[in-house]
Amino acid sequence: MRQAIFYKEWIKTRWYFFLATLISWGFVSYSLLKINRVINFKGAGHLWEVMLERDVVFIDLLTYLPLIIGTLFAIVQFVPETQQSRLKLTLHLPCQHYQMIFRMLLFGILLLTGCFISNYIILSAYLEQIMTTELLRRILLTALPWYIAGITSYLLTAWICLEPTWKRRIVDILVTAGVLRIFFLSSVPEAYNRFLPILIVYTLLICLLPMLSVYRFKTGKQD
Repeated sequence: MRQAIFYKEWIKTRWYFFLATLISWGFVSYSLLKINRVINFKGAGHLWEVMLERDVVFIDLLTYLPLIIGTLFAIVQFVPETQQSRLKLTLHLPCQHYQMIFRMLLFGILLLTGCFISNYIILSAYLEQIMTTELLRRILLTALPWYIAGITSYLLTAWICLEPTWKRRIVDILVTAGVLRIFFLSSVPEAYNRFLPILIVYTLLICLLPMLSVYRFKTGKQD
């Protein structure tokens, strides 16, 4: 059953996954091109000086990209489930309903994680050639909350999409906006370092919210 669910989700989301991954690579490459331009004009020493003295990481273009990718992935994956009554059919299958939804969410998380890790690989492969380990670490840790926000936005958008009533969806959207704001409160590099474990636990707990929407659907809450 798990393989069947993963295959179904892959058929549904594969083109968006490829497109989102390619677009993310384009944004990463453009950010690296900006860094390379600074080095060509003023040298690597100037780049390091600016990073240390002005709290600049040169990849600000990526700030909201994971959030957008995660949100759209959830829409592509779960809107057809609700608009085409697939969710109702899924919940009538003779198997653990919450387990099925969890596997659908797990599939999305795995694909998003793969996309985001590929971004990190590209960044690391280039930057380790021109920066010290400390500066590379500074950039990667600064970007990590943005990518965690991408996973969180995916889960929260799935929660909204699976919610059976519009009145509750509006409330969910407001809650989602407030939750995601937490990831972008500070633009200072490495501002979230001490809170990264909390953000990860926070995101794992949010996995329960889509199950709440499924429970409401099963108990007959509809417009």
